[in-house]
This record gives sequence, structure tokens and C-alpha cells, in this order.
Amino acid sequence: MKPKQRFGPTNPELCRSPFRGKKREKIRRAWAERRAKSQTSNWQKERAKEIKMSSKSICQPSESSSTKAWVVHGIVAGAAIAIALGARAYLGRSSKFRSRVLGIIPARYASSRFQGKPLVNILGKPMIQRTWERSKLATTLDHLVVATDDEKIAECCRGFGADVIMTSEACQNGTERCNEALQKLEKKYDIVVNIQGDEPLIEPEIIDGVVKALQAAPDAVFSTAVTSLKPEDAFDPNRVKCVVDNRGYAIYFSRGLIPYNKSGKVNPQFPYMLHLGIQSYDSNFLKVYPGLQPTPLQLEEDLEQLKVLENGYKMKVIKVDHEAHGVDTPEDVEKIESFMRERNLS
Repeated sequence: MKPKQRFGPTNPELCRSPFRGKKREKIRRAWAERRAKSQTSNWQKERAKEIKMSSKSICQPSESSSTKAWVVHGIVAGAAIAIALGARAYLGRSSKFRSRVLGIIPARYASSRFQGKPLVNILGKPMIQRTWERSKLATTLDHLVVATDDEKIAECCRGFGADVIMTSEACQNGTERCNEALQKLEKKYDIVVNIQGDEPLIEPEIIDGVVKALQAAPDAVFSTAVTSLKPEDAFDPNRVKCVVDNRGYAIYFSRGLIPYNKSGKVNPQFPYMLHLGIQSYDSNFLKVYPGLQPTPLQLEEDLEQLKVLENGYKMKVIKVDHEAHGVDTPEDVEKIESFMRERNLS
């Protein structure tokens, strides 16, 4: 009968060993350590293989993951192309931003300061005709009309070839008259330029300047022009003054001197600015303007520009070098005729 194997079928060397006791125990331990090391090595190899496979799956995704990735990449690429095309289209339109421009010369007979002013004779021509002829030289205007509530003015304007639109006597100011005239025209315009009829020497470059200023300032709904104020006009309430911020947007308009220092005198070193009166509007804002309620500052100064500012709208201002010769009173007619004779202006 064979004796029982005490250590199991592990190492034949132990079965054949002639040693007993300590020697046998030493051999058994050595074999156990070698076996343990072998098992550890096998485990480490298996673990390394798993890690390698895992890394491979991350770096080289499965077919399903790869398909999803391509879909995502396709969406992103498509969005990028759409954005590029949209930007190109927008930039293409920007060159045409507010491109259609209408010039309007509002004229009324019943002026409180100078009745019949548009028809006053200046060196042989009605003042409204001189304003019309100068305005026609502006290159940015697509169309020019006279808006009036008086048949005498309308007849005069038709006589020298002007297009005339009849408006209501209820218009409170030139801006409201411009809005009514705009609504009566079939063609649509982006910008309306309010050209003061009492500026017979208006420079066409100034008209073009306020139009381009509004086209270049999409955050503004209104643009106008100023020039240097003469010291003798500092306290004339008929000469409207203006102050602007450092980006060229209007802060305030006043019939009084602004800014007004504590000495109460004109500072010859300060660049005071005179408002020229010409102004252009975004046509959409012009439709909104009549619905705005009169504001305290507007009523106090009797300046329509203040209603725009008090309601939070932005107004772009350009400064020009212009010898201002507006006609506000009968006395101004003689001044402007003298100026024209000196310079041989017919």
C-alpha cells in the first residue's frame, strides 16, 4: 500500500528527497516561494495586458465610438461653415447698411420769429430755392423733397423744379413734418435727412457727413453737425450750443452757453460748439418719434433734439469747419447778403 502524499502533487523533488526534518522543510519553503513568485508574475502579466488593451481602446475607439466621433466632427464643421457664411453675408450687407437716403427740407410759413421766412429774397432768389440748389449737390441723397403746409411755399418750390409734399399744419416741428412726408412716399428709405430751409449756404459735404456718420454708428438713431461757436454768439439764444462725450455722442443742447463756468464769462480757450441744425434720422426711429411724449428739457429749451436724448436714444455728432449763416430773424438776411457779396457768391 502506497503511503499518503502529504504535500500534494506539487514538486516531485520533494517525493524523491532522502532528507528529513529541517532539510525537507527548507526545500518545501523554497518551492512555495518560487511558486508564489510565479503566480505573482502571471498576475502582473495579465494586469499589464488588461491595461494595454484598455489604453488601446481609448486611443483607438471602437467602430461605434468612431462613428459617433465622426458625426460630432461633422456637426462642428458644419456649424463653422454656417458661421463663416453668415459672417460673410453680414459683412456684405454692412456696406449697404442704411443705404437708401431721403433728403427733406421742411418749410412752414407761419414762423413765430420770422413769418414767411422760406420765401424771403436773398440776392434775387427765394431762400428755400438756395437751400434746395445746395442740397442737390450732396452725393448721398437718393431723393430730395420739400415738405410744407403752405400753398404759397409749394407753388414757389414747384416753380424752380422741386418735388413737394404737402403736410399738416398740426406738425409741431421739422422732425414731425419729415415723418409725415416720409409716410406719404411710396418708396422706402433707411435714412431721412432734415435739411434746415433757413441755411441757404449749407455745404453738401455736411449733408454727406451726417449721413455717413449715422451709417457708421448702428447704435445711434440720429446724427447732426456742429461747428466752432463765435464769441459774439455765446449768449445769443437763437444760436444753439452743444456738448458731446469723448466718443462723439451728444450729451446736451442748449440755447444758453454750455459749458458755463463760474466766472460767467466766455473762456476764449474753450472750444464751444454751435449746432448747425441739420440732422439725420434712422427711418424706423423717425416713425417712433411723434409718439414720444414731450419731455421737460425739450419744453424748457424748445429744442426737439432734447426729446431724443431724454428718452435714452443715442445721437452721433460730427464737427465741421463751417461759417454758419442761418437765417433766424429779418436782421440775418442783410448779414448773409453782405457775406455773399464779399465772396462773390451768387
